[in-house]
Amino acid sequence: MFENKKPVLAAAMFTFLGLVIGLAISSNFSFQSKGHTEDSKISQESIDILTKSNRAMAEVVFAVKPAVVNISSTKTVKSRRMQSPFFNDPFFRRFFGDDFMPERPREHKQANLGSGVIVDKDGYIMTNNHVIKDADEIKVKLSDKREFKGKVIGTDPKTDIAIIKIDSNNLPVLKMGDSEKLRVGETVLAIGNPYGLNQTVTSGIVSATGRANVGIADYEDFIQTDAPINPGNSGGALVNVRGELVGVNTAIFSTSGGYQGIGFAIPSNMAKAVMENLIKGGKVVRGWLGVSIQPVTEELAKQFALKDEKGALIGDVIEDSPAEKAGLKRGDVVVEFDGRDVPDPAVFRNIVATTAPGKEVAIKVLRDGKPLALKAVIAELPADMQKASSGGAFDNILKGVNVQNLEQDQRKKLDIPKRITGVIISDIADGSPSEGMLAKGDVIIEINKKKINNSKEYEAVASKIGADQNVLMLIYRNGSTIYLTLAVR
Repeated sequence: MFENKKPVLAAAMFTFLGLVIGLAISSNFSFQSKGHTEDSKISQESIDILTKSNRAMAEVVFAVKPAVVNISSTKTVKSRRMQSPFFNDPFFRRFFGDDFMPERPREHKQANLGSGVIVDKDGYIMTNNHVIKDADEIKVKLSDKREFKGKVIGTDPKTDIAIIKIDSNNLPVLKMGDSEKLRVGETVLAIGNPYGLNQTVTSGIVSATGRANVGIADYEDFIQTDAPINPGNSGGALVNVRGELVGVNTAIFSTSGGYQGIGFAIPSNMAKAVMENLIKGGKVVRGWLGVSIQPVTEELAKQFALKDEKGALIGDVIEDSPAEKAGLKRGDVVVEFDGRDVPDPAVFRNIVATTAPGKEVAIKVLRDGKPLALKAVIAELPADMQKASSGGAFDNILKGVNVQNLEQDQRKKLDIPKRITGVIISDIADGSPSEGMLAKGDVIIEINKKKINNSKEYEAVASKIGADQNVLMLIYRNGSTIYLTLAVR
C-alpha cells in the first residue's frame, strides 16, 4: 500500500520543489528588474544638457529657415528619335516614301526643382547655376508661401553659382559666415527642398574641406558633409551653429541617385565673391597670373629635390604675363600665395582666380629645392582666355556647345597626350543640334579642316557656320582621333 503511494509522493515533492524554485527565481528576477529600473533613470543633468542642445538647434533652424526659398524652373527642350542610317539612303526613301521618315524634333517643357538663399533684403537670391540654367520661367516660393517670378541677374557656370532677383523688399537675409574658419567635425545643418518638400532640415558634420577634382565645376573648393542632401537641395543653405551661411549645397556623390553620406557645398567665401561680382556687373572678374600648372608627383618631387609632394609645379610661363614680370620660371614650385599655403594646383588656381586684379601679392616658390620670395601684380583674366565659350549664341549646328581651352591639369586628369591641341567640350545644352553626336570631354582639333588652337579660334570659326550647313570635325575621343560629320537634321 505504501509502496503504491511512492510515485504520488514523489510527484508531489517535485511539484513543491518546482514551486519553491519558481518563487525564488521570480523573486530574484523581480528584485533585479527593480534594481535595473532604478539604475536606468536619466539624471536631471543629462536631461538639462540635451534640452539645451535641442533648444539651441531649434533656435538656429527657426532663425535661418525664412531666408531659404524654393525655386522651380521650366525650360523648353527638344526630343529626338534615334535615326537609322537607312533613312538617309535615297533608294530606301524612294521605296517607302518621305511619310515613313521619323517625326521632327518635338518640343516639351521640362521642370526643375531646387532651392535658394536670400542674400539681400531687396530680393537678391543665390542658387546654383544648374537649377535655373536655360530656364524660360523661374518661380520662387518663400517660407511664408508667397510666390514671385524670378529674374536672372547673372550666372557663373565655372563655380555653379547664379543670382536671381524677385520684386520684393524687407526680406529675411541669411548672414554670411567665414568658410575659411570651418573645421572638420563641426556640426552643420542643410536646409532646402529635397524632392520638392519645402523647408526640410537635416544635420551632420563637416567631413572635409577643400575638395577639388570632383568634376562638378571648373573652380572647385568644396565643403564635404554627411548632412543628408538629396535632389532639390541644390542651391540651399549649409549653415553653422551660429546660423551663418557657410556653404551652398550643390551636389551629392551617389550611385543610386539618392543620399549616400557624401554631399558637397560651395564654400561661402567663394560664393560671396562670385555673388558680389554678379550683382555689381553681371559677370565675374577673375585674377590672372599667366602660368600653366600641374601636380607634384612622387617622381617629380625627387627630380626637383623636394621634400614632399605639396605645391603647384609651373610647367610654362606666358610671355609678358604678371608671372613673367614677377620672375617666375618653368620648374618653380609655388608653395605659398598671398599668405595662403598652396597644397595642390586646384587650391592655387582658386586663390589666383579670386584675387582682385591690380593687387600685389607675395609668392613663395621652391627653385632647385631652395626657397625664393617673389612679388607679382595680378591682372584680369584676358577675354580670349575665358574658358567657357558663348556657344548658345550660334545659330547653327554648334548651338549650345560650350568649350574651354585645354590646360595642363586637364591633360593630366583626362590622360590627353601633348600632341593633341584644341579646345575641350565642357558642356552641351539640352536640345542642342549636336546633342548625341558630340560629347562632354571631346577635344575639338579641327572644324571644316581648320585648325583650332584655343577658344578664340573656335569662336571665330564656329560663328561663320551657316544655319543649314553640315560640319566636318576632327576630334579626340577615348584615346584616338576621329572624323565626325555633324549633319543638320
